[in-house]
Amino acid sequence: MRRPVTWQITLLVLVLAVVAGAAFLVLRGRTGQSGAVDAGVEPGASVDATRSPNPPTPFPPKGKVFLGIQTEHGPYDFTPLSAYTEATGHRPAAFQFAQGWAHNPFDRAVFDRVAERNMLPIVAWEPWDYLATGRARSHGEQPAYRLSRIAGGDFDEYIRSWAQGLKSLGYPVGMRFAHEMNGFWYPWCEQSNGNREGDYVRAYRHVHDIFRQVGVTNVIWVWSANVTYPGAEPLTGLYPGDRYVDWVGLSGYYGTAGVERYRSFDRIFDDTLDQVRRFTRKPIVITETGASDAEGRRAAWIREMFSQLPRHPDVIGVIWFETNKELDWRLSVTPDAARLYGEKAAAARYRVTWSTNTVPRRTVTAPRR
Repeated sequence: MRRPVTWQITLLVLVLAVVAGAAFLVLRGRTGQSGAVDAGVEPGASVDATRSPNPPTPFPPKGKVFLGIQTEHGPYDFTPLSAYTEATGHRPAAFQFAQGWAHNPFDRAVFDRVAERNMLPIVAWEPWDYLATGRARSHGEQPAYRLSRIAGGDFDEYIRSWAQGLKSLGYPVGMRFAHEMNGFWYPWCEQSNGNREGDYVRAYRHVHDIFRQVGVTNVIWVWSANVTYPGAEPLTGLYPGDRYVDWVGLSGYYGTAGVERYRSFDRIFDDTLDQVRRFTRKPIVITETGASDAEGRRAAWIREMFSQLPRHPDVIGVIWFETNKELDWRLSVTPDAARLYGEKAAAARYRVTWSTNTVPRRTVTAPRR
């Protein structure tokens, strides 16, 4: 017996609704134009990591360099980001922020706030109590966070909770674990806190191995050192090996306390870059940099930085430290330097867009010697 035609109409309506819904999701996954000031996404909107049928775009594309920032309040207050964007006319492609083990359980919203603004989230994941005072703060004297305790499994439950949380995001995230380990000012530095030679590599690998056991594949591992200085721990003994690293990060500034003489970008970074290139060919990101304007030379330093960066084809990213900490590094308070930075950032080489469908670049061209 022939069925009434009503069910056929109902079925057709349902099919069309499913197709329309899928098209809506694909459209939401697309980002705005590179370099636009308005991110094109309302704060608080959910992040859709649905993959498009097109091949993913490398981040950054070959021959390009992404520019990011770190602000004082991170993803908890985007007012400094707005001030930077207004002053420079540039929208960052990456946003770095810190999370400390003593006070920060995994919070998905923190990452989504960054991703929904079309910026790669890079978390400086810090095993310490950042609210400590005195030498516990300045020299990292926090025995509870010795590297041997991390490697020995004392924090495995916390590490695993973060691994599961980051995995659930479904989009790429930079993991800058225990950075500037070649110094003396953090509890994870081998020169401080009762740590011993080899402890850093053991702790780093232990954390990485837990992420691997959980099945995390969307994390970009950023092994991030400070630029070398007299008395710094040699980098070779702190490197966990290429199997454990995706990008190499470096911190370096003009105007650091105690090093007041003028130094160009090359003078600050060249020696350390040469050392790094002796033991790895991984892509390099300047994970923290800035210039003092105490002598009115911030704009000149920025001009030199952009002129010298092309000499380093393996440097794929630069993150400006847009904070008032130790010194006022903010571009937003120096209009001439901000305008210059924005002009340089508008060049094709730095016009890079991040979206949840990009994949991190993992290979680079070595510089000519």
